[in-house]
Amino acid sequence: MKVGFIGLGSAGGNLAGTLLRNGVTLTVLDLDPALVEGFVARGARRGTTPAAMMAEADVLITCLPSPAASAAVAEGPEGFLQVVGPGKIWAEMSTTDAAEVQRLGAEVMARGGAVADVPVSGGVHRAATGNISVFAGCDRATFDRLLPVLTIIGRDVLHTGPLGSASVLKVMTNYLATANLVTLCEALTTMAAAGMDLATTYEAIRISSGTSFTHVTESQLILSGSRDVHFTMDLVQKDIGLFQKIAEAHGVPLEVSPLLIEIFRDGQRRFGERAQSDRIIERLEEATGLAILAEGFPKDLVDDEPEGRGAEVVPRGRPLHPGGGVG
Repeated sequence: MKVGFIGLGSAGGNLAGTLLRNGVTLTVLDLDPALVEGFVARGARRGTTPAAMMAEADVLITCLPSPAASAAVAEGPEGFLQVVGPGKIWAEMSTTDAAEVQRLGAEVMARGGAVADVPVSGGVHRAATGNISVFAGCDRATFDRLLPVLTIIGRDVLHTGPLGSASVLKVMTNYLATANLVTLCEALTTMAAAGMDLATTYEAIRISSGTSFTHVTESQLILSGSRDVHFTMDLVQKDIGLFQKIAEAHGVPLEVSPLLIEIFRDGQRRFGERAQSDRIIERLEEATGLAILAEGFPKDLVDDEPEGRGAEVVPRGRPLHPGGGVG
């Protein structure tokens, strides 16, 4: 299967790298020519335009920073909508607005193509090893066609339902991760103020009911002083803003979500629009005069789980699909 990949940033570059490392015929494109050159040196083909890449590929993947960027790649003067048709799949791996991917997806399907929203979750370090989790919102037939590619990209692959459903679930998971990050910052700072050793505090959280994926990843980067999870505050704001938008559309009166939005607005005012998200701890460091640091923690996260081919995750109570998956 020939794959085109547009967007070689922190996440996209690692996802595309996993495909290339596993022998997929890959064409790449990014606004940064240096990123493209790095892939070409490793055996990828250099893409020219989204339209040309769609014409050549079986699957065109986009992994971009905003819904507007995806719209430009689809609808711009050299956008892929010009050439999409039967046999072609657009896989949108950006964290995006469900309504926007449905709008563009309708244009793809009207031209005979297939579409899926396919966001990932689990951190850049797991994207680099093919062990990230993948959500896929699309019809079952499209999911079955995409599954061989998705099980290279990720370890756990979940068919979430119709187009747009994966994007809804993805912003929910990012909202939870953000809430957890803020509460971990408060917990670590309070323990430091109380005189507790922060390395011991880390372990106490890790082995307790208070642990989480966010703790065993981002707390380490906070304590090492790195504060570089390769995810910036503007991306946090985009994701939690999308979650708030979903809640408002359905009349859910959230209380924590608006506070998180304001906390990260304040973080952006202090540290910059595109500051690393883990620097949110520095608001509390400034307020207390404490340094939330400890010896022995890594500057960068490394996924030490061996790379392996992924598989579909079957939700509980879901009947088996005749093809072996779930309906």
